[in-house]
Formats: sequence, C-alpha cells, structure tokens
Amino acid sequence: MSYIELNAENFEREVMQSSLPVLIDFWAVWCGPCQMIAPVISEIADERDDIKVCKVNVDEQPELAQAFGVSSIPTLVVVKDKKISNVMVGYRTKEEILAEI
Repeated sequence: MSYIELNAENFEREVMQSSLPVLIDFWAVWCGPCQMIAPVISEIADERDDIKVCKVNVDEQPELAQAFGVSSIPTLVVVKDKKISNVMVGYRTKEEILAEI
C-alpha cells in the first residue's frame, strides 16, 4: 500500500471515513527535513496495511494545513476514529513514528 495525496476533495473520504488509523504527513518540496523523512513515510506506507498513510503538500493545500494548525513542517498527524490522536513536529525515525500511532 502506498500513500495517498490528500486534497480538499478526497479528505473526507480518505481520512474521516477511514476505519484504519491515518498518518498524515504535512510537507513541502523546499523543506529539507521533509525530504529526509519522506523515505521513512514511504516505507511505512509500503510495509503496513493496517495504517493509511497520506501526504499533504502545504504549498498546494494551504487550507488543509491551516485546518490542522500546521505552522512548522514536517508535521505528522495521526487521526483515529475521526479524531486527532497525536501530532509530531520535525524529523522522527520510523520506530518513533510507529510508536506514536
């Protein structure tokens, strides 16, 4: 399973209607730490079918970033049962991310 690019049109379906925990990576092309964490996020998406992994490019989807109060990137948000259960700001290892989900 690979990750899903979120936008205003698919957010409700992919996140709010998901029966799985959702890991959302808020990122930007110009962000160095975002580029460092990208392979980690891809690994989680490829290896775990019990977690839905989504990405939000904050430059292309500023309204989603604003809705989640994202002020620094990378920001990882975990949504379970339609509620934010965890927020992580900055680089994290794969083990740290999985422990927070």
